Amino acid sequence: MGHGRLRDKVAFITGAGTGIGAATALRFAEEGATVIICGRRREPLDEVVARIAMAGGKAEALQVDVSDEKAFGSALAGVVKRHGKLDILVNNAMAYTYGPITDTNTESWHGNFSTSVDGTFWGTREAMKHMQATGGAIVNIASICGLLGTAWMSGYSAAKAAIINFSRAAAAEGAAQGIRVNVVIPAVVETPATAGMLSDADARRNTEKLIPLGRVGQPEELANAILFLASDEASYVTGACLPVDGGRSAVLVTAL
Repeated sequence: MGHGRLRDKVAFITGAGTGIGAATALRFAEEGATVIICGRRREPLDEVVARIAMAGGKAEALQVDVSDEKAFGSALAGVVKRHGKLDILVNNAMAYTYGPITDTNTESWHGNFSTSVDGTFWGTREAMKHMQATGGAIVNIASICGLLGTAWMSGYSAAKAAIINFSRAAAAEGAAQGIRVNVVIPAVVETPATAGMLSDADARRNTEKLIPLGRVGQPEELANAILFLASDEASYVTGACLPVDGGRSAVLVTAL
């Protein structure tokens, strides 16, 4: 049950049709926020809105691809026009390509940046404009791949590293206006994006062996961390990078 930790707040979450984004939308609504979610596919967004409505929360869905600068910018401006303000932005949408560096063409390389980095930049830029007078909270979602090198995922790793340091710079700039910018860093979380890898029992066991807590994360566990950073409880937290990864990034190896 919610405790009204985001009562009267207006929150925008990207990539919120499934996984971490959807869990965050549900959690925010439970805490009293008016939640606007966006993504590329309409059906999963509508399902999330329906679940929020059934639980008595307030939500609306926008079919927006955040790698489209104009569409994303006008979606954020529209929210401010309709609701009078924007208190929270969660930049969660991402896209990635997979494969060895020697086989990666330039288009595939750029594919890792257009949604993750450009989208996070455009969203943060527009949100900061709208939050100038009122303050606000921006939470950007990175990845353990942005902290540690991952074979076959050079573009994704580079993009997620860029989000981490961009967020620190944004925190430095936004502080004077009361705009807080923080980063949540997941490792392996049970979402549609990881379903293929985790459906194989051996691969799952091997993955879990490397995580000190011995299991993969659940989207709700990430949502709780995002909620904290977005809420007024984190009023003195900005420029922080919070790993929510079962201890994975803290260890070199664990005993197998």
